[in-house]
Amino acid sequence: MPDLLWDDVRTFFDPDLMGALPDVSVAGTSVEDWQAVFDLTRSSGWAWEYSVGGVAGPLPSAAEVLMRPADADTVDLRVWPVPDVLAIFRPMSAEEIDFDVDVRELQGQERVDILCGFFAAVGRRLGKPVVMTAEGDNGHPVLGFDPAANRVVLMADPRLS
Repeated sequence: MPDLLWDDVRTFFDPDLMGALPDVSVAGTSVEDWQAVFDLTRSSGWAWEYSVGGVAGPLPSAAEVLMRPADADTVDLRVWPVPDVLAIFRPMSAEEIDFDVDVRELQGQERVDILCGFFAAVGRRLGKPVVMTAEGDNGHPVLGFDPAANRVVLMADPRLS
């Protein structure tokens, strides 16, 4: 059975309610956690692209990425768990792993299952919750991977969105 049913969560994938790019995060992380995400990206079979200032290049160690000066060019790690489903990681701080997904790419049960699988892969590798909030609303998670339940769960009532 799927972690989440589309009919139950479709409001959390409405760009007018959530924003097109809801925020996804893992709190309480370290350089080692970022390295675990980099290693998972390399070993998973997912397509990915690392870029600095929009220029693609090889994926360095997490320590190298996170030691960059604050005024350095923007770093993106784009990960496609499947074609047409993109997660964009922006390594800015060791203390939190942040990434965006585009809800316009996540319409229907099949796409929600892909997202749940991606969240679960990241959460299991880190042993930490992976939570999604509306764009710019980091204080109110709506769904996410719960390590204790070992699955993606609702964290808010979708009827109240």
